[in-house]
Amino acid sequence: MKTDVIVFGAHPDDAELAMGGTITKLTSNGLKVGLIDLTQGEMGTRGDLETRFNEATEAASILKTTFRENLKLQDGNIELTRENSFKVIAAIRKYKPKIVFAPYFKDRHPDHIKASQLIKEALFYSGLNKLQLPGNDNDAKAYRPEKLFYFMQTYTFDPSFIIDIDDCFGNKMKAIKAFKTQFHDPASSEPETFISRPEFLDFIESRAMFYGFKIGKKYGEAFYCEEEIELDLINFIK
Repeated sequence: MKTDVIVFGAHPDDAELAMGGTITKLTSNGLKVGLIDLTQGEMGTRGDLETRFNEATEAASILKTTFRENLKLQDGNIELTRENSFKVIAAIRKYKPKIVFAPYFKDRHPDHIKASQLIKEALFYSGLNKLQLPGNDNDAKAYRPEKLFYFMQTYTFDPSFIIDIDDCFGNKMKAIKAFKTQFHDPASSEPETFISRPEFLDFIESRAMFYGFKIGKKYGEAFYCEEEIELDLINFIK
């Protein structure tokens, strides 16, 4: 299956929080976007495997993604192993995305850091013709996406570019709130966490407004690329 974009997240809800507006913009323009969560979020303080799965499914529906998969790596211990790399490579070769998004490589959560490194390494090795995958996964030919972009989570960075999400911010927040167990709920008796405090969603909106202001919009999402990005100046001016 040929896919335009794959967004890899360490946990269900990472993609929605970081770039739900951009995903909405892509799918609204007819592009095929897939979400791949590395873990099931089983170490999360709130919710359980069933609720996290159901919430992730609902969020993907709101974002109108082509698919959502979970590689079921160990939450709280994403390791840079050959086995884990093969799982990511198999997904890349299967879906052949033109662009991949991954967590930024500096963050508060160790899983985000490890996920970033795992995905970057897998993207490179996925393009090697002589790299053989075990079993049926070996049927997929070598393939390497054109670009790897990093999305922002807890820690900020100087963006390579900012996407205008003025028309998509409402849908981003709707997708985030599909994860009912994870965010503020006055009726919940579960322990409070870093992201379940009522001000956390205010922070998400404030950051979107901050980056939106930088490009003359109300809301924006920031991204980083380690490589230079070409600007088609003529079409930009036109």
